[in-house]
Amino acid sequence: MKIQKIKLFDLKSEFEDIGEEILEEIKKVLKSGTFIMGKNVQELEENLANYFNVKHAITVNSGTDALLISLKSLGIKEGDEVITTPFTFFATAEVINNIGAIPVFVDIDENFNINVNLIEKSITEKTKAIIPVHLFGLPVNMEKVMEIAKRYNLKVVEDVAQAFGAKYNNKLVGTFGDLGAFSCFPTKNLGAYGDAGFIITNNKELAQKCKMLKVHGSIKKYYHEEFGYNSRMDEIQAAILKVKLKYIEKFNNHRIKAANLYNGILSKNPYIITPKPENNNFHHVYHQYTILIKNNSPISRDNLKKELENKGIETNIYYPYPLHKLPVYLNKNNYKVYYPLTNSEDLATKVLSLPMYHYISLNDVEYVANTINEIFNI
Repeated sequence: MKIQKIKLFDLKSEFEDIGEEILEEIKKVLKSGTFIMGKNVQELEENLANYFNVKHAITVNSGTDALLISLKSLGIKEGDEVITTPFTFFATAEVINNIGAIPVFVDIDENFNINVNLIEKSITEKTKAIIPVHLFGLPVNMEKVMEIAKRYNLKVVEDVAQAFGAKYNNKLVGTFGDLGAFSCFPTKNLGAYGDAGFIITNNKELAQKCKMLKVHGSIKKYYHEEFGYNSRMDEIQAAILKVKLKYIEKFNNHRIKAANLYNGILSKNPYIITPKPENNNFHHVYHQYTILIKNNSPISRDNLKKELENKGIETNIYYPYPLHKLPVYLNKNNYKVYYPLTNSEDLATKVLSLPMYHYISLNDVEYVANTINEIFNI
């Protein structure tokens, strides 16, 4: 088989397809002379609210700030405990610590998401909120999360950084909790050409608080009601996202098609577990296509990664360390764990993410999957 270079992620094909439309919108922004808090931001917020069928969408400058401002708007403060997963990007827990609260890590299930059946065991009198992360594009069982939150009077901030357009029980994730926090980092299903993010909510008071916090704690110019942040999405990113939002279903459908092709070929491999939704209640949008190498595999995850690199195929490990194993948490004073994180620690040594993006060639997908099977002599 001829070696070909296949990237983990590539935006060139996207630009070839819709680049002219994007450039036209950027030119309009440049000609307008308005680069912050203009009509593109306002229109994008309206379009996002319509897409999610929610009352409020608030643009911010990153997914990290979307989480931070969401927690701050709920009044989460120093000493409060916030339950989340240790198997996610660092920002999820970082924002909890940055406002003085304590992340409480709960182990994951075999689908890489927080194990909803373990959440209740980690609730204490200090617990104030839950941050479920819809990792890799697969929804968490939000029915169960919301049942627990209601029973214990907890707030819920959904981390939807990797799951724009994913659904649980035909309802878009991000719309279950008090707030949904989204990233529009360039690699995301709906990605900007720089840092960007947004928050959605149906709560008018929370929306107003988020709007205030993102502009230095001010709604009325030069009248600051509390300490906030400089977290405004700029007009150019808003203009780009307005264009790309029109194509999000096309983008997600292509990811699903690519994932189904991966699944079909890799299902022949007895040493690999492919990512598939538990059942029809879970609509996966495959921000990442992450496989799991079984214990009985003759080839380790790391060796498979090296073999694929030698054959021109770029892969990545999301995530090589569960958060509680990072240097920042080694003193154990700035996080809590009430039960072992066995799955998180084990799966971190076995996961490998394959090339996946919304313009990936199906021929490339086939090449990657067949190459993996060849490495295993299948």
